[in-house]
Amino acid sequence: MTETASDLRDNHISYRLKLRRIAIDTYRENVAYLHRECSVYRAEGFQALAKIEVFCNGERIEAVLNVVDDDKIVNPDELGLSEQAFSQLRAEEGHDVRVAQAEPPGSMDAVRRKIGGERLSYDDYISITRDIARSRYSKMEMAAFLVATGQNGLDRDEVLLLTKAMLETGSRINWNEPLVADKHCIGGIPGNRTSMLVVPIVAAHGTLIPKTSSRAITSPAGTADTMEVLARIDLLPESLDKLVRVERGCLVWGGTTRLAPVDDMLISVERPLGIDSQGQMVASILSKKLAAGATHLLLDIPVGPTAKVRHMRDAMQLRKLFEYVGDRLGLYLEVVITDGRQPVGRGIGPVLEVRDVMQVLENDPRAPADLREKALRLAGRIIEFDPDVRGGRGYAIAREILESGRALEKMNRIIQAQGMQERKFELGKLTYEVCAERSGAVANIDNFFLAHAARLAGAPISKGAGVDLLKKLGDKVEKGEVLYRIHAEFPSNYDFACDFVRQRTGYELGEFDKIPKIYVEF
Repeated sequence: MTETASDLRDNHISYRLKLRRIAIDTYRENVAYLHRECSVYRAEGFQALAKIEVFCNGERIEAVLNVVDDDKIVNPDELGLSEQAFSQLRAEEGHDVRVAQAEPPGSMDAVRRKIGGERLSYDDYISITRDIARSRYSKMEMAAFLVATGQNGLDRDEVLLLTKAMLETGSRINWNEPLVADKHCIGGIPGNRTSMLVVPIVAAHGTLIPKTSSRAITSPAGTADTMEVLARIDLLPESLDKLVRVERGCLVWGGTTRLAPVDDMLISVERPLGIDSQGQMVASILSKKLAAGATHLLLDIPVGPTAKVRHMRDAMQLRKLFEYVGDRLGLYLEVVITDGRQPVGRGIGPVLEVRDVMQVLENDPRAPADLREKALRLAGRIIEFDPDVRGGRGYAIAREILESGRALEKMNRIIQAQGMQERKFELGKLTYEVCAERSGAVANIDNFFLAHAARLAGAPISKGAGVDLLKKLGDKVEKGEVLYRIHAEFPSNYDFACDFVRQRTGYELGEFDKIPKIYVEF
């Protein structure tokens, strides 16, 4: 934020300190550090967790205050800033900075009204999202907003208003093409790395499909984490534009482009709290896709007892909400409801998921059939967005592109264009096998349990950590046969994961002839 005359406090209530960079990642929250013996702290009456304003070189930021008692962290004549706050202020260490009490964001009044049950206007939502984008909200204040707009807190028109507000408070990409495709899954299913197959297939067909993805927050891997095993994902907007124009597709991290940044900031709070309301989900996904320049979106909603959406009625309700908002924002949107009763593919964790993806692209007979089939069907639907493709022909075109090797060639070109990963990531050498306690057939697999096991093993920070599934739904199993294998890189992660899976396996075994048919809608 730029410092103006109206922003500044009078000199007699604004204090000068030396700037110090504190090497702490506070994850999308500006944090400042003052020594308890600092004269500013005593004179101004600051309190821990209060917000302060920091001025330097015509820039101003707001930060949540932490009080320090250790001179090794910050001296009494210094102001420390966390990594994010320091980068936002854009000043050098040792530079003079001024601090003052911060005024509370004016949009908090709207949040309080929402907590009281009022329906908010577009002006309210744009005010809230602008304040969040400017880092004027602490994580506690963002949590208050998320709770207020949580389950049943937003009607469909408010979801539309929130989506528009989130879209308007960030950058937008315009590809200047009539058809820019994207594909998104609402998440909750381990593995399921279909995007890394859909993008090269669709791009090889010639349809523009620039895929920007997020890193995992509470899951064992996001598309960005997995693609990072193969290539650079942190491309700047100029490089991204050039790459996509040539290759017709990409698989990159969206964090460098500031597309709908409010979404990233809210996610940093809602995921750890387990808040995932339908309204917030729709606003989050659609604002990101529209900001990335998509004109056509295929949305995957998996349904299963341990998926994010657990009942068909909820999936249909969510589908209608997506369609309502997408239609009013000019986005052509198709929703498919897919089977979410088990992980897709065999690997859970970046290196394991890359193995599955490359086996499919290489037409390896060992490739997981469910991942291959789902990716082909999704890619086929996107290819049918092309007005020159007759309805029903997409799947056959996608299969020909895959089986001919054109998809593998396109993937290799995308990897080269993004920058091949210099470091070679390997599968974790510490392994633990989880075996069946009796004979039978796999009747149920707990998605959440296996995802948590992979996280405990170290994924996605440890690229080679995760869970390798040897049995899927309907498979016959003999007592003592291996159901899945834990991989870890570090002993502490290995111990955590092993202790967790020793309590139960996450698998249920039943009679083979009583396994229900898997439901998939395409």
